Amino acid sequence: MGNNEIRAIKLEMHQTKDVKDHHINGSLTVIWRDWDKILANEPKMVYVSSVNPSEIKGPHLHTKRDSYFVCIKGKVVFVVKDLEGKFHEIESSEEDPVLVQIPKNYPSAHINLSNQISSVLALASIAWRPNDNEMINVSFDDYDWEKWKKKCSVF
Repeated sequence: MGNNEIRAIKLEMHQTKDVKDHHINGSLTVIWRDWDKILANEPKMVYVSSVNPSEIKGPHLHTKRDSYFVCIKGKVVFVVKDLEGKFHEIESSEEDPVLVQIPKNYPSAHINLSNQISSVLALASIAWRPNDNEMINVSFDDYDWEKWKKKCSVF
C-alpha cells in the first residue's frame, strides 16, 4: 500500500444495540484506527466539509498533503484524475461508506448526488494553515460532467 495510488477502502460497519433490551439502535462505522495500517500516512488533521445539493467542489489538487475522504451524510462521487490522465469515479455515502485515498498532486472534485446537503469527513496527512497556499485549482475540461446530470434528478 503506497501513498502514490488512488484507493477506495470499504469501511467496517457494526450495528449498535440498546443497553437494556439489546434492540438495534444505530450503527458505528470505523473510519481509521492506528493499528489497521490502512492509511499510507497517518492523519494530522480531521475536518468536515459540506456540499450543497447538485454542487461540485473542485477540482483542485494539494501539493503537500495526502487526503482521505468519506461521505458521512448524503451521497457523493469523488472524481480523481491520475497522473496518466485517466479519471476514477468512486461513490461514497452514509449507507455505503467508502474511504477514498487521494495522494498529493492528484486533482480531484466531489459532486453531491443527493437532494440534501452532503457531509464529507476528511483526514489530511498534514495540518492546514490559512496561508499554506498548497492548493491549486484546476479544470477537468476533458471530463463528462453531464453524465451525473443524467443519472441524478437533483441536477
